[in-house]
Amino acid sequence: MPPATPAVPNLKAALARAAEVRPKVGGFPHLAEVLRQAGVTRCAMTVPSNAMLYVTEQGPVAVQGEPLFTGMTDVPLFDRAALLAALRADQAGATAFPEFVRGCWQAGVVRYDVDLTARTCTYYGANEESYVETYPEVTL
Repeated sequence: MPPATPAVPNLKAALARAAEVRPKVGGFPHLAEVLRQAGVTRCAMTVPSNAMLYVTEQGPVAVQGEPLFTGMTDVPLFDRAALLAALRADQAGATAFPEFVRGCWQAGVVRYDVDLTARTCTYYGANEESYVETYPEVTL
């Protein structure tokens, strides 16, 4: 087991604060800003395993969610239009995070990377197809 650092409690506190200040519609930039202010520089999601890696100033933190499936399955083809539909539904507050992750998978996204300094989210398919979206700066 790695030695305990302040990274996990710091991330937990930031996620709790983000839940308090994040509006239902257009909330991701608020979440990202809370994380950025807490020293998170990057978030990387491996979609099928539903595993998130937060790179923070205090050290990296892994968060394992419920995998989308077990065993073996075909990977959906990268579908930019389906990805955009999943993104817009999430941005409109029509889906919660688990539905967003499933929508990404159904759109053929196998991983995505959020750069909290550049304010970009890059979504990747299995063959390294990609889509980059910027998100606005917000003031908390």
